[in-house]
Amino acid sequence: MEGILGKKLGMTQIFTDDGNVVPVTVIEAGPCVVVAKKTQDRDGYTAVQLGFLPQKAHRMNKPMLGHFQKRELPPYRVLREFRISPQELDSLEEGQEVTVSIFQPGEKVKVTGTSKGKGFQGAMKRHGFSGSRDSHGARYHRTPGSIGQCTFPARVFKGLRMPGHMGNRKVTVRGLEVVEVLPEKNLLLVKGSVPGPRQGLLIIRKERR
Repeated sequence: MEGILGKKLGMTQIFTDDGNVVPVTVIEAGPCVVVAKKTQDRDGYTAVQLGFLPQKAHRMNKPMLGHFQKRELPPYRVLREFRISPQELDSLEEGQEVTVSIFQPGEKVKVTGTSKGKGFQGAMKRHGFSGSRDSHGARYHRTPGSIGQCTFPARVFKGLRMPGHMGNRKVTVRGLEVVEVLPEKNLLLVKGSVPGPRQGLLIIRKERR
């Protein structure tokens, strides 16, 4: 398997053998269950569908509940697909459990999550603009400044950085190092920060770049 589902528990720090402090994010990764397999002949591509976080049956709609009953599996709250090669697909079976032991310390991973929502924000916070002067009669302290040109082209270009909704979007952080793997507790310690709030859903994949 190339990846697993997890949720962010928070951040802490650990000390290495040589006394250096390392900031890490603690992720509860798995255990996940192989719910379905996608094949080239039937679906046009090869992938495996993983289920994460058990869910009560009465909270599922009938089509989704039938998806699990067809395979004689308990329902799961989160379903995500991972593209894999046909050879890897043959080595997996529906109902098989995928744990955090697929990762090793020192390995590089990429983590995808939904960033924290900041609501509507101005150009200085949203894009890091420096703003205008704060003294000597200035009246444009936190404004983005000019957004156009003159008579020509007499319009505002598309994609101009302006105030607007900030955060709450899909973000992927690449090249994070796995510091420690605790299979008995389903925990993964990753160096640095990852997107999203505590208890936020994460997709952890092995970095192949």
